[in-house]
Amino acid sequence: MEHFELFVVELHLNNMNLYETSALALIESMSENEVVTEAEYDGRTVELNKPFRTPDGPKKFAVYVTNEKGNVIKLGFGDPNMEIKRDDPERRKNYRARHHCSNPGPKWKANYWSCKMWSNKPVSKIIK
Repeated sequence: MEHFELFVVELHLNNMNLYETSALALIESMSENEVVTEAEYDGRTVELNKPFRTPDGPKKFAVYVTNEKGNVIKLGFGDPNMEIKRDDPERRKNYRARHHCSNPGPKWKANYWSCKMWSNKPVSKIIK
């Protein structure tokens, strides 16, 4: 296993504060591809690409992912006030067609994870 240190620089234009966040990413080599499995977010180590329920959060689920710039972000998705009823095959088929789940886009977009929740796999197997 290799360790890489990523530095994220965030510029707040409102009050011109400059913040530097150090993100330590644990890289796991799998054949030719390198897969990031853990990273540091807000001073703590988090597991990447593993959705979880958000207690009292603005969204139903969240997941830590790396965005197109390589920064670790917390991505929230799902309406906490709505039951998804994904066990009905007709509803699942219609949702997946409406949201283009055959090509959901990159992992740092909410549609990718929402489509994953509407797959045939039970939600309890997808989340922690």
